[in-house]
Amino acid sequence: MSDGSGTVEPLFTYGVLQTPDVQLDTFGRLLHGDHDTLPAFRLDEGESGDERGAPAASSHRRRVLRHSGDPRDRVFGTVVRLSPDELDAADEYLMTGSRRISVVLASGLSAWVYVGA
Repeated sequence: MSDGSGTVEPLFTYGVLQTPDVQLDTFGRLLHGDHDTLPAFRLDEGESGDERGAPAASSHRRRVLRHSGDPRDRVFGTVVRLSPDELDAADEYLMTGSRRISVVLASGLSAWVYVGA
């Protein structure tokens, strides 16, 4: 989807943003993308509050992406293309306990990804 300017933002997804219900709730549409791999990162268990800002009492365990620096580590996921407004919606959904960084995927594509804060 585009905001009319033709601008799209590639986002590497590996977890909750791959869930159809979350996509429909967050973006109003199902996302389609290309499989890719993020080298030198791994998924760890982490604790976070609800991504929508629910009280801390609703904390739960979720997978948190962390840079390991080990080229043998890799995370498999999907690159989706979002409008700037959709990327803002993803930020709102995921920024509690996470931060968005730019990475280079195994394919050579530069994309945004959410990592543990």
